[in-house]
Amino acid sequence: MTEATRPEVAALARQYTDEIVGFLRDLIAIPSESGRERAAVARIAAEMERVGFDEVRTDGLGNLLGRIGTGQTVIAIDGHVDTVGVGDPSTWRVDPYKGAVANGMVHGRGASDQKGGIAAAVHGARIMKALGLDEGVQVWVTCTVMEEDCDGLCWQYLLRENILRPDVVVITEATNLGVHRGHRGRTEIEIRTQGRSCHGSAPERGVNAVYAMAPIVQAIERLNEDLAATADPFLGKGSVTISEIRSTSPSLCAVADSSTIHLDRRLTSGETLQSAVAQLQGLDSVRLAKADVTVLDYTRESYTGVTYPAQKYYPTWVLDEGHPAVRAAVRAAAEALGRAPVLGKWVFSTNGTATCGMFGIPTVGFGPGNEIHAHTPDDQCPVGDLTRAARFYAVFPRLFVETLRP
Repeated sequence: MTEATRPEVAALARQYTDEIVGFLRDLIAIPSESGRERAAVARIAAEMERVGFDEVRTDGLGNLLGRIGTGQTVIAIDGHVDTVGVGDPSTWRVDPYKGAVANGMVHGRGASDQKGGIAAAVHGARIMKALGLDEGVQVWVTCTVMEEDCDGLCWQYLLRENILRPDVVVITEATNLGVHRGHRGRTEIEIRTQGRSCHGSAPERGVNAVYAMAPIVQAIERLNEDLAATADPFLGKGSVTISEIRSTSPSLCAVADSSTIHLDRRLTSGETLQSAVAQLQGLDSVRLAKADVTVLDYTRESYTGVTYPAQKYYPTWVLDEGHPAVRAAVRAAAEALGRAPVLGKWVFSTNGTATCGMFGIPTVGFGPGNEIHAHTPDDQCPVGDLTRAARFYAVFPRLFVETLRP
């Protein structure tokens, strides 16, 4: 990067802002929940072709890969195409699929999580190519699928099937324009109690599985509080919450013969899948009920018809502050913001669970929007964030290569 290049990057980012906003609005207008991303992928592919990507293709799972450059250093700028649903439409103050722009903000489902990052990344790569900043690198903008259902599944496919193996990954999830270098892991676990049904008029003849579950529910609530004792200075504490409870019974006039709770368990540094499972199995209420503790699997079909099974375990990951990827990201963010960025972490989980957590590929995050708006009826992304993010994505590849030099 030269002093002369910096104002050119900024000028092109400003020049393309209206196009970035229009592109983002188009993406918001296309519903793309997990497993139904086909139309949104087609729209992104068309944009990549229009702005001059060197190669645009999809893989068997449905991930879209757009390349600029042919150099030896391989850089992936990743954003997931899928979104969560709308939920109760009455909670939205704007049409979730209109992409309304008001007071410098783009509104709608996926604006912050995370179609804004994709829109900025595509045009950031365009700026990089226009200014010749792709020398020595090949940059892949990866628009990945099914992240909301199974974070990192897309990258398990990309890496295990030898489709792409980058030297570094930039996650474009919302960071409020800070540089993120990690987040807690997570796993999805079910606990099941077994009962014996009988007629509801004489419940003493049976064993009610819901009653057996009741003390387990209370123990899970206490466990979440106890996890504060093992909090990590950077990532904070692990957590556990019950996100669903259900039961089975021959009828509504019978005693429940099974009960199941679904747990969202977040894992801080030092916690593993094995330790989390053992912790639950060791609860007195679980042992007394002889309850089963099961880590769940993901087996949903993608929009291409491919099923790629994966265990619902998403490892914790953290990159050291002094790592070249973090140092390059801080430099790129400073170029985009005109100030030193905030260095932090996500509260939620990203595809970094696979790229860094499973496969050890250096991963950093920088994205437009604030994660507090993700999955809410206030989903939004500032227009100014899109401009600055495009600047970041345009310069990060060159700065990363420079940072690797002795």
